[in-house]
Parts: sequence; C-alpha cells; structure tokens
Amino acid sequence: MSILAKDNKALVLAMDHAATLGPVRGLEDPGLVIEAAIEGGADAIMTTFGVVKRYRDQLIGRIPTILRLDGGPTEFREDWRAWTEYSLLHSVETAQALGVDGVVLNFFLGLSVELECSKTVARIAGQCFQAKLPLMVEALACAAERIPNRDTARAMGAASRVAFEHGADLVKTYYSGNQAEFEEYVVKQVPAPVLIAGGPKMDTIEAALQIVFESMQAGGSGVVFGRNIWQSGNTAGMLAALRCIIHQNGSVSEAMEQYGR
Repeated sequence: MSILAKDNKALVLAMDHAATLGPVRGLEDPGLVIEAAIEGGADAIMTTFGVVKRYRDQLIGRIPTILRLDGGPTEFREDWRAWTEYSLLHSVETAQALGVDGVVLNFFLGLSVELECSKTVARIAGQCFQAKLPLMVEALACAAERIPNRDTARAMGAASRVAFEHGADLVKTYYSGNQAEFEEYVVKQVPAPVLIAGGPKMDTIEAALQIVFESMQAGGSGVVFGRNIWQSGNTAGMLAALRCIIHQNGSVSEAMEQYGR
C-alpha cells in the first residue's frame, strides 16, 4: 500500500508519542485511534513496534502503516531535540515480518548524535531500497553553536536536505512559520515530498489548519500530525478539515466548515 495518495500528497496520523512521553492523553486506547483514522480517511498511520504488533489485524492491509525503527531517551531523562543518546531499535527485517508499508527514522542536525543519525539513515536507506520499502526521515534542526535559530526555514531546510542526501524518500520536518521562506529554503531545496510535523497541540484548531494551508501553498505534500488530531476533541472533524486542505485545495475557512460538521 502506498503512503502517498494518488495526488502524491498524504495525511498521516502519528501515534508514536508514548515511546518517549509515556502515557499520553488521547492515546489511551490505540485501537480506537486506529479505527478513527481509517474511518476519517487518513492516508497512513505512523506508529511504534508495540502498537503494530498488538493491533496488527487492525492495521495491516487496511491502512498504510509506517513503523518507527529508532529512538532515544524518554522525557524523564532528556528533552526532545536535545538528545545525547540515539539508537536504532528495530530492523528492516522486523518491518517486513510485520508487513508494514514503510519505516521512519530521526535525523537531528546539530546534536552530538548527528553522525550516528546519518549512519543509521544511510544504512537503513540501503536496506529499504533492497526491500522496496519507502523511508521517511524526520529531519529536525536542533539548538547548537552553529545553528543560532533552530526553527528557521534555513535550518529546517538544511536538516531536510541532508536527510534526503542520505536516502530519505519522504521528509518530515517542522513548518518555519513563513510561507515564502519555507518554499525557498525547504520545499525547493529537497527533491522529495516534504510533510510537516504538528508538534504539541496548538492553541486553536484554526491555528493548526493555517500552518497546513501555508505549507501546502508553499509546495508541501501534506502532514504527519498526532496531538493536533487525536487531542483536538473532534478527531473525525479534524481529519475532514485536513483532507479539505491537503487533497481538495481548500481554504482555512472551508476546512473549518468541515471541522464543524
């Protein structure tokens, strides 16, 4: 099953958060989230080994599934995007045995684990090429001496391009907040589909939809959203709103109408 829809865009529901955060509001019952994603028209689900193993019958063959292969410390030890340790945790062979449709890895630009990330992405990219599995890379710039502002389009674009060069078929990164800069420094610099991450739940539904709209106008290919979907209070509505922007070229106001329905 293909991660990208026929229009080469994707609405991916992320549910790998508990691997680093522990119990997360909205993910108490992964099975319910999976069913909501399928019924709501998500194009794919990105999740962990434990979830795929436990809910395999609900996932495989029903919705394209992306397995996270790597990880680092939980929030009980270190902050996200400030890891001092990082490791490959699962294998492409395991992904094939589970029957998933793709895998995902992190790439942290600027951290002490940067080289380890590069080695992992390069190695797994080769194995995915042999196995005919697409590789998504979550490419993120981090606070570092040579990265004065980790959230700029230039920084995210640098992380994304390096991830592509090491073999990413799809790139997931943060939206920089400026449409023109995101287009110039991220989308136009990365010869692979770029999908934006949602991060923590935003203050309003409209704020979340606005960054999706701007990223799509900049040439982005979709989203990989978690908390902004299953913590929204209206999972079905949020999926409908995101589909409106991603697949129907809808406006934020049109998407808000879909959310309200």
